[in-house]
Amino acid sequence: MMTSYTAFVTESWLATGPRNHIVETLRGMPETERASDILVFDDETGQQVDFDLRALAQEPAPPKRGRPKLGVTSKEVTLLPRHWEWLAKQPGGASATLRKLVETARKAGLPDRSKRDAAYHFLSAMAGDYPHFEEAIRALYADDRSRFETLTAKWPTAVRDHALGMAWGQ
Repeated sequence: MMTSYTAFVTESWLATGPRNHIVETLRGMPETERASDILVFDDETGQQVDFDLRALAQEPAPPKRGRPKLGVTSKEVTLLPRHWEWLAKQPGGASATLRKLVETARKAGLPDRSKRDAAYHFLSAMAGDYPHFEEAIRALYADDRSRFETLTAKWPTAVRDHALGMAWGQ
């Protein structure tokens, strides 16, 4: 799954998509008065990220280990002996079972707490000085969407809507 990012210029939404799309969009923009007016966020974590616009707009090449044509890289997994024993008894072995478990978890989506944390990280960077910020964060973690919407009604639409999408989906 490719990571998705969202870019803002001051309080306005600019673009959402994979890294290449964001980099190309930013490269095509007229110069802003302050570089700090442009913020890019990882949509899964809500963390602010920086892209070097001078670099090629490609994802970094994966290391040449594992099965590179399949996108497989070698990693280390630390488990207790009883875990390895259980995995060895599963159809397809340990690797196939771990892949199935990971895919099942990915399809289930992020837990609510992770979604709230991502929205919080985003809002801390974008809305920390907006009115009712602390109350809105309390509503976010209380899973009170209605109160969150009421408290953020006068915030810039792009900021509010992105946070709602991160926390509750739209």
